[in-house]
Amino acid sequence: MAKAEGNCAIDYGFHMAMADVNASSLKEMDTMVDEGLSSFKLFMAYPGSMYSDDGQILRAMQQAAGNGGMIMMHAENGIAIDVLAEQAVERGETAPIHHGYARREALESEAVHRAIKLARVGAAPLYIVHLSASEALEEVARARTRGANVFAETCPHYLYLSLEDHLGKPGFDGAGYVCSTPLRSKHEHHAADLWKGLRTDELSVVSTDHCPFCMNGQKDLERDDFRLIPNGIGGVEHRMDLISSPPADLTRSMGRAVLDSPRFECSGSIPARVSSSPGPMPTSSCTTRRPPVDQRRQPSHEPRLLGLRRLRAHRQGRHRAVRRGRVIVEHGQLPRSPRRRSAFLRRGLSSYLR
Repeated sequence: MAKAEGNCAIDYGFHMAMADVNASSLKEMDTMVDEGLSSFKLFMAYPGSMYSDDGQILRAMQQAAGNGGMIMMHAENGIAIDVLAEQAVERGETAPIHHGYARREALESEAVHRAIKLARVGAAPLYIVHLSASEALEEVARARTRGANVFAETCPHYLYLSLEDHLGKPGFDGAGYVCSTPLRSKHEHHAADLWKGLRTDELSVVSTDHCPFCMNGQKDLERDDFRLIPNGIGGVEHRMDLISSPPADLTRSMGRAVLDSPRFECSGSIPARVSSSPGPMPTSSCTTRRPPVDQRRQPSHEPRLLGLRRLRAHRQGRHRAVRRGRVIVEHGQLPRSPRRRSAFLRRGLSSYLR
């Protein structure tokens, strides 16, 4: 918060990532909730670093049930994924596209199913982050139909990009699209199902998982092993334009009401560059600001990764941002100010609980 003081133009909040669930960190969850940080992200992926086993996840859920927190879950079966990834490398399959082949849809849906059952036992609300696969969405839909406090988000890249066209680009270019969960195949119906999930309230939020890396000096440090490519792409800047421009076939079949359902949240892995603005679309802090950048020298940015050059040809974008009823961006310009009056958003119980 000290970094944001006087430098941040919008209000913001934080999620807490739990890399080690133990007696000490469980007690710290209560302290965080008292301080207004009420969401805690756990990982069923990344064994050896961020991974939590089922027992640790259950303990964190039980703690959240007692203090009013929300458990956020990166739902992929990391143990099984590591086996498939190791076998792929042993066969010489090291290109970026094999990142997607190893992180199979079934291993996302299995983890979502397991997380939902653990949340039921732990009596805690559950929020699935960056959901990308149809089968995983089906698990969420079934839980919500039963009335469970289960919610899920998707991200713009899963609505527009594909394993074949982006992660599978020639040479090493696909590294720019390495993220987890991975981009899914265009020959299946994942993207269409995600758009429909937004319309039917099976998906609650369009978030970003904003975590860009430079191609030179970061993504390209390990060209011979997809397992070592930094995971993450950009998503914040042009999300609003993308969500306002669903594929034409879905617009025709479902109507423009597809735009009315989701709430929007800016979130990611680089706190100094992350903003959060709860509320419906008109009060979002995300605006269209600058033209595409050179991904070779700067972090992987949304214009290149999300194909905004095509959209810019026929859309002007959203050029106004409102904070607490006051316009802070007009015509795409943020006025210079000697002091930007942002505020830390203390959060309590989720307003989504039902």
